[in-house]
Amino acid sequence: MPTFSAYDGTKLAYHVFGDGPPLICLPGGPMQASAYLGDLGGLSAQRRLTVLDLRGTGESAAPEDTASYRCDRLVDDVEALREHLGLDRMDLLAHSAGTNLAVRYAERHPEHVGKLVLVTPSVMAVGSTVAGEVRRGTALLRRDEPWFPEAFTALEAIFAGEAKADSWQAVAPFWYGRWDAAAQAHRTAEEGQKNGEAAAVFGSEGAFDPELTRAALAGLGSPVLLLAGEVDLNSPPRAVAELVGVFPHAELVVQPRAGHFPWLDDAERFAATVGAFLG
Repeated sequence: MPTFSAYDGTKLAYHVFGDGPPLICLPGGPMQASAYLGDLGGLSAQRRLTVLDLRGTGESAAPEDTASYRCDRLVDDVEALREHLGLDRMDLLAHSAGTNLAVRYAERHPEHVGKLVLVTPSVMAVGSTVAGEVRRGTALLRRDEPWFPEAFTALEAIFAGEAKADSWQAVAPFWYGRWDAAAQAHRTAEEGQKNGEAAAVFGSEGAFDPELTRAALAGLGSPVLLLAGEVDLNSPPRAVAELVGVFPHAELVVQPRAGHFPWLDDAERFAATVGAFLG
């Protein structure tokens, strides 16, 4: 397992899968070990995936300064990885909360970004929000699923601010295109992959400056792929579509019947879509 030193001496780890041109991959969570990404549905057959464990997660060491878990400060870790790999420009893929880190990196280091892939992205860094009615409408697309009644009841309780201890587990099926054994195992594994302390700091005060970020991204010359899952409750296609206008050169692809982890729902389609964009 390769490692490198961040700007403050924290030892960070990354995992390499496959061969071909490098693709730097940032996990979400926020602050979840990168193991849940796997090899992104076989994308490693086309690109050499360099998957970073963010500080304090996975195989990476925890920093002395816990304030360095903040999203804007993690940008320096991504830059340290680029320098360690000796890349002038790098293609960058990020998932979910990790897309906030990717766009903040592109804001500060646009000259080092080749192509940018944002998978089921978060909209926090650009100051957008996802309306409750959009999430509810997305959830209703699953009304014919056998697990829907229990999950939807829990979801309504969450929307009403009346969540119970088991409500979040009850809505887990909404995050996957198929609530099968593979999805359930993926969900169970996640429980031990997240650094709760780091997650609480990730989006804390000062982490985001939407006005500054939008202004910088308006001049980004890099091509951007926004990949949404058709039934993704976390990042509904309607919300992701609003991000297209943030970038000068962005395209939106909605993967049919996919949830928040589209490489699990249809690995072949996911790898083909991302591979075609990257070229």
